[in-house]
Amino acid sequence: SYTEPRNLTSVSEFFLMGLSDDPELQPFLCVLFLSMYLVTVLGNLLIILAITSDPHLHTPMYFFLSNLSLADISLISTTVPKVIVNIQTHNRVISYSSCLTQMSVFIFSACMDSMLLTVMAYDRFVAVCHPLHYMVIMNQHTCCSSVLVSFFLSLLDSQLHNLIVLQVACFKGMEISHFFCDPSQVLKLACSDTLVNNIIMYFFGTIYGFFPISGIFFSYYKIISSVLRVPSSGGRYKAFSTCGSHLAVVCLFYGTGLGVYLTSAISESPRKYTAASVMYTVVTPMLNPFIYSLRNKDIKSALCRLLSKAG
Repeated sequence: SYTEPRNLTSVSEFFLMGLSDDPELQPFLCVLFLSMYLVTVLGNLLIILAITSDPHLHTPMYFFLSNLSLADISLISTTVPKVIVNIQTHNRVISYSSCLTQMSVFIFSACMDSMLLTVMAYDRFVAVCHPLHYMVIMNQHTCCSSVLVSFFLSLLDSQLHNLIVLQVACFKGMEISHFFCDPSQVLKLACSDTLVNNIIMYFFGTIYGFFPISGIFFSYYKIISSVLRVPSSGGRYKAFSTCGSHLAVVCLFYGTGLGVYLTSAISESPRKYTAASVMYTVVTPMLNPFIYSLRNKDIKSALCRLLSKAG
């Protein structure tokens, strides 16, 4: 609904559109999102516990995986608890400061996911293409530095988005067409022309998307070239099997992310955009632990040992 343009000083809150207006669907959505949230948090926590408690898994690949699990917990915790509270209280209000915080943490977590997947692709490239030098190249300093650089780049991206939104002086409406504070949806509510803001936001979005994807493509191009030179099919399978889980997570993360951007570009329907976003923000973090634990013998055996100790 359209409201009179108002100055930012008088806009202290926004209204989130939510997932559905159907009252009969609300209890189902609440149970569904709560279940998905619990499965995601527990699944990722189990992965972190298994990696930290098992000395066999104190390797670069699993160090990055435990950080990826932390980023996934952060990603889903930014949006889903608020959705559940909104459904339960029948209240879709979010304060201006909470909106900025949610937006900042969400972008940080999604960017951290992207950066870590790129670092993990490089790790797999070194493991397959330079196995004899693996422990020298992927030493403790390199691993910690990679995570720290990913952290600071993600923080920079999230603060840039916040600064762009803070430039908006007044809003023509208060209803955000999404279930969380999406920067592009918040900018749509601005009274003034946001062309420059959008150009800056998409420019940085492209940089932060292009370089990680390029890094992953280059790593896998080198991996596939190296694997194809292995004479035996058994050797080829063994060399490539270590990359299977990572490749599946990369396809899921970037596939759903691309789906969100394409939906926002092609479709004018906020509901379709919201549905695509659920895949990206909720389903991807939930499936990551399953992909890694089901395809990875080391993780499976570490989880079994962890659960037997707990039992």
